[in-house]
Amino acid sequence: MNRQINCNVEIAVTSEEHAKGLMGRSELCDTCGMLFIFNDEEYRTFWMKNTKIPLSIAFIDKNGIINDIQDMNPYQTFPTYSSKYPAKFALEVNQGWFKKNNITTGSKVILNGCISK
Repeated sequence: MNRQINCNVEIAVTSEEHAKGLMGRSELCDTCGMLFIFNDEEYRTFWMKNTKIPLSIAFIDKNGIINDIQDMNPYQTFPTYSSKYPAKFALEVNQGWFKKNNITTGSKVILNGCISK
C-alpha cells in the first residue's frame, strides 16, 4: 500500500549550507527537517558538531530511494555518520521520525516544490 507522509524541509545546497546544517538549533518542529542536495551521488559523511538536538538521517540515492537510515546524537564530532551506499540527498529530521512514520530503507522520497534561494 502506498501512503504519503509530508515533511517540510529547509534546503541545503551550497557547501556552506551543508557545513552549517542544523547547528545551533534548540528545536525542530515535528514535521520539519533539512534536505541536503549534492551535485553527484557519492558516499556521504555527517557529524553533529554544535548540533543541540538528536536527529535521524536518511541517505537517499539519485532515484529518491532511501538506502540507509541512522540515528545521530547531539554535540558529537566523533563518531561521524557515513552512508553505507552512495547518496545524492540526505534528509535530517528529529530522531525517531522515520521509525514513528514507518519509513524504512527502500522507501521512496518524492521531492515536491523544492526551491532554493
